[in-house]
Amino acid sequence: MVTKKPRIVIIGAGMAGLTAANKLYTSRNTKHLFELSVVEGGTRIGGRINTSSFCGDRIEQGATWIHGIEGSPVYKIAEETNSLSSDQPWECMDGISESPVTVAEGGFALNPSFVEPISILFKNLMDFIQGKEIDENCVNTEILKHCIKNFGPGNLSVGSFLRQGLQAYCALEKDENGVVEVGNWSKKSLQQAIFAMYESIQRTFTSADDLCSLDYNAEREYVMFPGEEITIASGYSSVIESLASVLPVGMIQLGRKVEKIEWQDNGYENRPVKLHFCDGSVMSADHVIVTVSLGVLKRGTKQDSSFFSPPLPNSKTQAISRLGYGVVNKVFLQMSPSDDREITDPFPFLQMVFHQPDSELRHPKIPQWIRKTSFLCPIYSNSRVVLSWFTGKEALEIESLTDEEIINGFSSTVSNLLPPSKSQHQMMNGTENPGKIPELKKLKFEKVLRTQWGTNPLFLGSYSYVAVGSNIDDMDTLAEPLPQINGSDSTPPLQILFAGEATHRTHYSTTHGAYFSGLREANRLLKHYNYIGV
Repeated sequence: MVTKKPRIVIIGAGMAGLTAANKLYTSRNTKHLFELSVVEGGTRIGGRINTSSFCGDRIEQGATWIHGIEGSPVYKIAEETNSLSSDQPWECMDGISESPVTVAEGGFALNPSFVEPISILFKNLMDFIQGKEIDENCVNTEILKHCIKNFGPGNLSVGSFLRQGLQAYCALEKDENGVVEVGNWSKKSLQQAIFAMYESIQRTFTSADDLCSLDYNAEREYVMFPGEEITIASGYSSVIESLASVLPVGMIQLGRKVEKIEWQDNGYENRPVKLHFCDGSVMSADHVIVTVSLGVLKRGTKQDSSFFSPPLPNSKTQAISRLGYGVVNKVFLQMSPSDDREITDPFPFLQMVFHQPDSELRHPKIPQWIRKTSFLCPIYSNSRVVLSWFTGKEALEIESLTDEEIINGFSSTVSNLLPPSKSQHQMMNGTENPGKIPELKKLKFEKVLRTQWGTNPLFLGSYSYVAVGSNIDDMDTLAEPLPQINGSDSTPPLQILFAGEATHRTHYSTTHGAYFSGLREANRLLKHYNYIGV
């Protein structure tokens, strides 16, 4: 009698799916233990990792940074595959700029000495929220004590804590240095606008549309790897290609979009799970590892959806519903000289400060969708390609704009922030050294590339966060397989397993979180078949 091999199907060829496939296929003696397939709805592998090029430069449309190199499996793979160096320049090859130029709406270059106290305040507040050690002698000790004392159980968001810190800062400062006005800016309004700029930067880290929807308590459970943050010279996709390179031809099937997952059904070739594809085909399996994004799970667990049949247990659907999942998009613009001459001044790392929504002083030609972004910078020193990040509603809006609307919007904004020549640039507090300011008359934008993660049906967003009303335990609930091994003897266990960044309680929102989750589910199946450690 021939013994049937367990069939494992992995849905999604991103970081989590390919890590699981790599582990299941390369573990000793398991090549002949399982029938293994990876089905991917798109036309490429990588998922939310997508290295591409723009105007001859290597860029990342998706995951960009290795967030801490010490202990990161992504860094280890990149190092082992010699992907950390390249003869071709790549996005953010210079790292994070330590000397940004901050400009305010109306054409004001801000003295770093004015910006720095707000920057330190924001960092101290975020460090406290995230449970990092705070120097007792730091300049904002009194503000932190005030926030801790007054932060009651009803204020459970990161945004509300930050705003309380800003209010305390402004209250302590109100009698110092009198009233300072710069053009149509008051000192207080400028401080608030700079603080809002840092909030916008934080939004891109989390994908939350509003930091007031970001859970305060969960921030302390998020784990950062130590060491520097870097980008991958050969492109993030090199890590994906390395994981996939050991898999035999045909194991990864592209263009196979799953329409329905039918489980707890023993009537189809004695395998309990059936996958229904959009082309009408059906595949049976003993185990399915679902690595689709939280956005796809949210769509697939709505009341009118039949993506899971029968529907997932109520505890899991509620966890999916409560957890946050946002959109982060990038806009790349190519600069060109307007008069066929080379640009003599390199574009700076530009931090942009805008009037607040209730201000009557906002310039009408700066579009609303650009006012929640925070910076515009070259992707590396002297590059003619500049980059800006968008989050939330504005990230979704840019997906619907034409290239011309995006180019015109950035042109109007930069022309307002950077007057035609340095001599005409008004300096905050009379500073003589606001940073290198390019001459606008030599600049224009001619090409644009924007990412579109929000409307892509295979992703419906970028990455997860713990929203107010949810907690870290919801990610553990999402990670639980169905049915559990200790379930009914008549029901085959581990029919559906879940992986992906949103299923990892300490490394969610990251590629290494996705990696660890794929490894976790592969090991779960290996353990089930007594192959762990073989």
